[in-house]
Parts: sequence; structure tokens; C-alpha cells
Amino acid sequence: MNDPNTRGLSRRSLLLGIGGVGAAALLSGCASVSRPIANLTAFSGNGLPPGLDVDYATAYGPIYDGGFQIPPIDLNRMDRRYLRREVEYRGPEEPGTVIIDTPTRYAYLIQANGTAMRYGVGIGREGFAWEGRANIQYKREWPRWTPPNEMIDRQPELEYLRGVGMDPGLKNPLGARALYLFQNGQDTLYRLHGTPEWWTIGKAVSSGCVRFMNHDIIDLYNRAQSGATVIVNQPAGATV
Repeated sequence: MNDPNTRGLSRRSLLLGIGGVGAAALLSGCASVSRPIANLTAFSGNGLPPGLDVDYATAYGPIYDGGFQIPPIDLNRMDRRYLRREVEYRGPEEPGTVIIDTPTRYAYLIQANGTAMRYGVGIGREGFAWEGRANIQYKREWPRWTPPNEMIDRQPELEYLRGVGMDPGLKNPLGARALYLFQNGQDTLYRLHGTPEWWTIGKAVSSGCVRFMNHDIIDLYNRAQSGATVIVNQPAGATV
């Protein structure tokens, strides 16, 4: 059985479009800037088999990491399109580049052998606020979450976190890993991060930037290098 999302990508190619959002607005955890990009990339690959093999059961099983026990993903409830898998890549970007294609809810890590590792992601309101090219300035294991004042002002129930943030842990919204994106030396406030809410992958959720299952953000964290280019593609007029 072929994956309809992958067939669509191979037919039309992914066009990384022109940034058109305002440059001044600061949102809860992500900055909105205008940064034109125009790179043509193409991905293709075979669809997932109808059954789930032992590799997926292992890849998404329980993980003991950093003193925390990450629970397994319920593969019977998970949309299989968004499970991690390798696909073909035909495009100009250098190996190590990360491409976030928000319309399809996929992230791709370009590899050296004409392939890309594809991950399913969830996109929050702030995830639609920024597009362009940036770099992974640094990476953190089990990061602390400090919501910005703008977010706390909108959500008073978070007032207890103002200036102090939330300790790392299984309930932390940034999950097991976070990759912090900078542009021209400035923090975009845009993050690629884990989430304990694996059922939100593939969806537009209420808050956050780009969220991965904890299992997948650990995999990306281990593969992606600090300084790597990240390209974020948005659909025209995207909103949540």
C-alpha cells in the first residue's frame, strides 16, 4: 500500500515559499520574521506496510533517558503516516539540513546517501509564525521551559512560571530534547522540541513551535549537528 502523502510529494515537489509574515511581532515562544527562501526540494518513497514490524515496536518502545522513563507510543492509536522512516531525497540541500514542511506536518533531515529521515510533527500557533532559514545554535537534553511574558499575559494560569520556568520532566512541554534556532546571531524564539502528547503529531495544536514525539526528537537530536541549517516552509496565509 502506498502512502498518499508521499505520492503527493513525489508528484509535485515541495516548494519552499516566500516569507510573508510581519517582522516585529513576538509570540509565545517564537518570533515572526520575514525571510525569503526559494529552494525546490523533492521527496519520494514507498508507503508503510499495513502491519507494524518489530523495528517500530522497538523504536517506539519505553526509553529510560536522563533519569526519566519515557512511556511507549501506542502504535495501535498512532497515525502510521507520521512514524519515523527513511525516504528518497532529490534536491539541492546539503546533508545535515533540516526541512520543516508545515503543510504536510513532516520534518526531514537530509542525509548523505540521497535519502532523508522523515519525522511526523505537530504544529502549534507559534509554529505558523515564522519561516525562512536559521541555524541550530544549540541543543538541550531535558530542557527547562520558561514561557515568555507575552504567553503568561494571555494565559494567567501560567503566572507561577514567570521568571522561574518549569523543571525538566515528563510533563514539561518541551519534552526530552529541544533544538534552538537562531538567525544572524539572534534568537528566533523558534524551537524544535519533544512532547509527551504524542497523539497531537500530525495536527495543528494550540501552542508551541514544532513538536516531535519524544522518541523522534531524541533521534533527531542525536543526528543533527549544532550549526546545521534549518529551513521552515509555511503555506500561504497559514493560521491555526
